[in-house]
Order: sequence, then structure tokens, then C-alpha cells
Amino acid sequence: MAAVAGTALALSAAVTVLAAGGGAAARPEAVSTPATGPTLQTIDLTSVTGSSVTGRSAAAGARAVAPRTTGRFSMVGVTWSDPRRKLGGVVEIRTRRAADGAWTGWQQLESDGASPAEPGSGDARAARGSTDPLWVGESDGVQARIADAGRARPLPAGLRMDLINPGDPGTPAPRPTAPAADALPAPAGRARADVTVPPRPAPAVFSRTRWGANEKIVRGAPEYSPDVQVVFVHHTAGTNNYSCAQSPAIIRSIQAYHVKSNNWDDIGYNFLVDKCGTLFEGRAGGFSRPVLGAHTLGFNARSSAIAVLGNYSGVGVPAPVKRVIAQVAAYKLGAYGNPPSGRVAMTSSGSDRYARGSTAMLNRVSGHRDTGKTECPGNTLYAQLGSIRSLAGAAPSGLAVTKVNGATKVGATYYTRGTIRPFWQVSTPTSMLYRFDVFVDDVLTASAPRGDREQLLTLSPGRHTLRVRAVGLNGMTTVTSVAVLVDQTLPEFTSGPSVSLRTGSLNGIVPVRVRWGVTDAGGLGSLALTAPAPVKLTTTTTVWAGSVKPQAETSYGLRATDRAGNARSVAVQRTASVIAETAGERTGTWSTVTGTAYLGGRALRSTTAESALSWTFTGRSAALAVSRTAVSGRVQIFVDDAPAGIIDLRSPDTLHRRAVWTRAWPDSAQHTVRIVVEGTAGRPGVIADGLVYLR
Repeated sequence: MAAVAGTALALSAAVTVLAAGGGAAARPEAVSTPATGPTLQTIDLTSVTGSSVTGRSAAAGARAVAPRTTGRFSMVGVTWSDPRRKLGGVVEIRTRRAADGAWTGWQQLESDGASPAEPGSGDARAARGSTDPLWVGESDGVQARIADAGRARPLPAGLRMDLINPGDPGTPAPRPTAPAADALPAPAGRARADVTVPPRPAPAVFSRTRWGANEKIVRGAPEYSPDVQVVFVHHTAGTNNYSCAQSPAIIRSIQAYHVKSNNWDDIGYNFLVDKCGTLFEGRAGGFSRPVLGAHTLGFNARSSAIAVLGNYSGVGVPAPVKRVIAQVAAYKLGAYGNPPSGRVAMTSSGSDRYARGSTAMLNRVSGHRDTGKTECPGNTLYAQLGSIRSLAGAAPSGLAVTKVNGATKVGATYYTRGTIRPFWQVSTPTSMLYRFDVFVDDVLTASAPRGDREQLLTLSPGRHTLRVRAVGLNGMTTVTSVAVLVDQTLPEFTSGPSVSLRTGSLNGIVPVRVRWGVTDAGGLGSLALTAPAPVKLTTTTTVWAGSVKPQAETSYGLRATDRAGNARSVAVQRTASVIAETAGERTGTWSTVTGTAYLGGRALRSTTAESALSWTFTGRSAALAVSRTAVSGRVQIFVDDAPAGIIDLRSPDTLHRRAVWTRAWPDSAQHTVRIVVEGTAGRPGVIADGLVYLR
């Protein structure tokens, strides 16, 4: 590591700015950037002599380090020997940009006080006191001034200015990826033997390899706490004037400052996040493990810390940054069953706010200032911790089953034959979720990764309760449930289809009626006539009236489908035949009438009482074909020599080719239908046009 020795300067009460050679420092020739590894340059400040100047700002009175040319650096801080000692003053620096040789304005280095290294840890063995480091971008010159904070006291021993060059890892920083997920045991309770719970996902992160951590400078093996009870939120102070492409270099510089300047084992923070919301892995030891860091004086044990790159004392916190902090808090605290929105009692190992052994009641997501006398993490970021806690600690919201493929929903129940694919939705961002558990009757049947929103299931017959449980990264759960009925029994036609003739016009057609009975234990979903014509029917329909062609074999089909999708079809074939009136046996007096109005172009007419006409056939339904007029009389009807009623053929309108009486039997058999003319007074005439029957 290169070192630049500083020159001791004795200052009076007036601010003195010194330059090499008595004038402005000349800009040096370009210094090549090291190909690998960070470098440290130091400027010794201990030889500054004279009494401390009382004053609350550097402008009121200060000790100054003249502007000087240095090797290239991008981060600057001030350190001293005693890690328990506060600086007791204000350090301001300005730097010269390497790109154009221009000097920046004066910038203050934040100093929180004693070193946050945990007592007894590797970090504490040779720790130094320090200010927060300040990212200044690539520079090649520096100037400093120091004023006390109102007390006349010597500056700390071993005081020096540390200039960090982050080096170049040699490869561009790639996109962040998720580290290996945690493998956790299956949820408690009954579960099918073939269920595998997915690993607990970790946030997408730039690993140490990706941001170019220098593992050669790490001084000791990682140390661990039993668990994580609190996540502390920090900011790195300094500037927000950086591009997010510079974030890996800033973090490499912080690591170098923490190791080479603070003498810690590694970078102090467990995680870092830049203003664009990109998460970086901090201290080595395992992303998911409770790695002991050096970040929060008195409370490093059983905690984890995330630092936001930049200063948030008065600058708004970008929404992506808040989301990442919440995600990290949910991930780290949820791994140990600790609710991020809760509180916990923590025992201090000694800080400037809580004495060693005292108890602090802390929010699970706390700011650095909650345990120490510091402005960190800045007023605006600190003010957002409540909403961050709410986001980190919330149970999954908006969980609902949106549809179930392979099933039909009727009311609140889904009906299926057994294989279904439920789909669900949730309004919580996927990054804040762990997994989805699917239960059937309280038995864990499947467990899906957080990105999934569906699951294929095969259920046994019967009624079931299907539950989907969303598990948050923080361990909080939300459940939604639906009722499912698995029905593998086909609908049952309890009767029919039976076909019979009905009254109506016989003008080139034969009126028919189809009857049936159908039932299903789970309920019918649909019913349709498939022949002789496709007709959608209501599930409560039991009869259909239509017409078919005479003298042609006709199919009559029905299809019943239950709510689960089980279907049964039935069909019969029937032929409607016409027996001409002349083919019947006649008694009494009948005369033939002709014309296109009659079936076959002719019919028989009688006005004589007791004239009879009969037909014998084999079939299962019959209909009498006649003409009806205003002067038509009545006929008596006999079926198989048994009286079957009296039909009055009178009609205000003249109607030819009419079926006026029908009869049906359960089975096909031989029957005789006979009509007898009554000889009705004033209108004795009857016109018979034949008999129609189904066979």
C-alpha cells in the first residue's frame, strides 16, 4: 500500500490555507489506476501542533492541511488510534477531480463517535476510531481543515487522513442474482409423502464476487450470532451524487476503508443498497446466516445491518430502496420467526446511549440512532422506517382463488371429475413472498414457489375443502379456501326417452312429444336434445314437443351433463307411419271425398249414425287424422274394443289434416282403433283422413 506522509502544520486562530510552493498545487501527470485490489494512501495528521481552536464551524477557526497532490483515490476518511475516542471536532475536506483538475467545495466528514466493532470480536482487536468515509469520485488532490466542536482539547492520537482507491476487479459488474435459497423443513401438520417444500428464496443480490470484493484483504474467518433479532438501517453519509454504475466501486472502497483504515476483519455492514434499489452482499460468511458485523455500537450481536449508499438527512428515499430494505428485513427476521413489525428487548454490549448490560426496547427494524447518538440513517430515511416496518411485517394480501380449470363453479362450490388446476392471485409483490401451500382437507398436498399461481391436483371422489396458503418472506401467512365436490358418477336417466304422437297439423309433418326423467346426485349442469334437432334445454325440462317427417326412421337423443362434467347420452329410433282411411275396415255408409286438402288426396265422409271405421296396427302410439269444420259432428273412439272417449270435430275454422286424438302405450303391441259416427243433430257429418302410428 502506498503512503503519503503529511506535513505537520501549526495554525493560528485564523483559517490558513497552504499550497505547495506557496501557490496553487499543480495538477500532476495522470497516475495509472491499479489493475486489481484497493490501495490506501495516508496523510499523517498527528504532527499538527498548537492548541485546538474553539469554534462550532471550520470557518470560525481551524487547523488546515495544505492542498496537495496525491495518487488517484475515490474515497476519503479520517481515522485515529483509540477506537473508544471521539474525534471531538469537525473535519472538512475538498478534493481535486482527476478528470479536469477542478477543486470541489468543502464537504464535512460525519463522525458518530466510538468504533462500532463488537467488544471481543475480531473487528475489535486492532480497531481504530474513524469518521464515515466520503465518496468523492476519482481524484488526485486533497485539502483538509479541522475545527473542534466547542471544547479545547487535543486531537486524538494517531490522527490521519486515509485515501482509498477501490481498484478494478477486472470484470464488469453483472446483473444481480439471487443467492442459493434456504432449505427449510416442511410445515408442521399432515402432509402427503411426495410433497417437497421449495427452498426459501433470498433477495436478488450482487454477490461479493460480482461487486469485486477483495477476499485477500479479509483478515479473519466470519463470526456468527445465534440468530437475528433486529435489522438496523444505516446510511453511509457522504454524497448522493453518484451513478449507480459506480456502486460496486463505492462498496469496494468501503470494504478497503473498513479493513485497511478501521482495521476490521471485513466490511462492517451485512448488506448495502444503492439509490437505484440494487442490493449488495456485504460482510462474508453466508447471505442467509447470522453473520456478526461491525455496524451498530453495542448491538452487533443477534442483529443484521443494511446501509443505504448516500446521505438521507434531507433527501427523499426512493421507493425501490424502501422495498429492498423491507425485503431484507423480512428475509433475515422471518428466518427466525421474528415479526418485522414487532419489538424486542436487546441487551447492550455498551454504547453511548445504552450502557453495557442495559436493556433497550427496540423495533425489529430500527435505525442506527435508536441505539447511539448519531444522525444515522438521516432524518428522511428514519422517518420512513415505520412504513418500511409495515411493508416488511405485513401478511400476504389480496389472496384469492380466481378460477379452477377442470371444474364448474355453482354457487360457492366447484364441481369436478377429479383433476383440477386451481389458479390464485395475490396483491403482495412476489419479492416479499416465500411460497404457496395447497391443502386438501387440511392435508398439505402441494407446495409451490412464490412465482407460481397455479397447481395441478387430482382429488378423490367426495366433498373437499381446498385451501391455498400464501407464506410471506417474513413467515406471515394468509389463507383462502373453496369447496370442491368430486363427482365421478354419470347422470342417470330414470325414464325415457319415450316418444308419442301429439295433436296438431299433419301437413307434411307428424307432431311428436318426447318425455324423459333424469337425475344426478351432484346436480345437473346441462341438458340437451341431440336429435332429431339440437336443442338446449333447462336441467328441469322433462318434455319436448316437435315435429318429424312421416314414413322415416327418426332418432330421438338426449345428453345430460352434471356439474362435474360427467355426461350420459341416450337415444331411441321411431318411425311415424300413416294408414290411409281406405285401408280401414268400414261399416255403415261412407263416401269418398277428394282434393289436395286431404292426406293422399282423398278422405272418407259419413253422415250416418253408427257408421264405423277401424284400423289394426302394431305400434306404441296412435293419432286420429280428420278434417274439422263448423258443421262437423262428434265421433266415439274405441281402443281394443274399450271406449276411449268422444271427440267433437266442430271448429270455427276449417282445418284439414289434423291429429285430434292420441293414445300411447309403454311398449309396441298390436292395437285396434275404431271410430263410430254419432250422427250429431244438425251436424252429423264426419270426415276421416286416416290413422298415424309410431312403430
